[in-house]
Amino acid sequence: MRKTRIITAMATAFAVAAPIVGTPGTAHAAVPGVAHDYSKLMYRSLTVDATKAALRRTLAVQKAALKTRTTEVTAATRADAAARKKLADVTTAHAAVHERLKTAERALTGTKNTLTRVSKQRPRKKKAVTKATRAVTTATATRDARRKRLHEAAAVLRATKAQARTAATGLQKAAAVRQAAAAAIPKTEQRIATAGTAAGYAAQAATVSRDVVTEIRPKFALADTTTVYGTTVHRNVAYAFKRMVDDARADGVAISGGGFRTKQRQIELRKINGCPDVWTAPASACRVPTAIPGRSLHELGLAVDITSDGKSLTKKTKAFKWLSANAAKYGYVNLPSEAWHWSITGG
Repeated sequence: MRKTRIITAMATAFAVAAPIVGTPGTAHAAVPGVAHDYSKLMYRSLTVDATKAALRRTLAVQKAALKTRTTEVTAATRADAAARKKLADVTTAHAAVHERLKTAERALTGTKNTLTRVSKQRPRKKKAVTKATRAVTTATATRDARRKRLHEAAAVLRATKAQARTAATGLQKAAAVRQAAAAAIPKTEQRIATAGTAAGYAAQAATVSRDVVTEIRPKFALADTTTVYGTTVHRNVAYAFKRMVDDARADGVAISGGGFRTKQRQIELRKINGCPDVWTAPASACRVPTAIPGRSLHELGLAVDITSDGKSLTKKTKAFKWLSANAAKYGYVNLPSEAWHWSITGG
């Protein structure tokens, strides 16, 4: 009969269905500094591996991009060199055409002078004048042809200069893009190197867990809680608790439990569990260990009495073994005397 009463009391204390006075608030209460730091550390511990994996993928993409940018710079360098050579050749050709025009202009001047001279001779020599006139006509045609050729050469020179400028600009841009790509790699490598480790962040969080309790307790408000898969917990541990439930499920272990409870509910449980005195008797004096009201981490949403498939845990259950191996990663520590009780301090 006594055994039956104890089992009934345990079920009352730990079942998820146990009544909770009040409901979790929807307002965002002020988050204490240490508690906020703890929450950030736990978030980092649970996301750092994924963050580093994403950074490594980014690094691989950046290295591939640098290789591509380097190839582009090589091609742009060749294009720039080719454009420079072409510009030098076209400039030389333009100068030669210009010089030939000057020669033609001098020749034309000479033929005109000859025509003037023979035209003034007396008696007038018709054949000489005709010959000189033809020479002027030929020289004029040569000059005009070379003027046209110079005009064409000038157009080619302008186009070639534009091509050279484009090639030079292309090289500058390609070099700048490559420089940016090269600069991004060490930054990503540095982020990977300084990202920390999941165990490191979790260990840092564990060192301040008791400070979190100390800071939260006098300022606690119902609005500081939220519900995760039916379990009410403090907002600062909600992400870690959700990840723990999700990861356990992924490993084939179903866990749930009773989290936050009011001080009034704690008083009721002390009476139900046969504590000699509600306010002074130690938890160990109760038929089922139950913390003194005002001291329970359940009252802050920082502890969960975990169940699996609706049953309280024992040290032989699959869920307890999974939690023993993994719960610390999520900031939860077991109270050795109670296989079902997990909190951020182990208390």
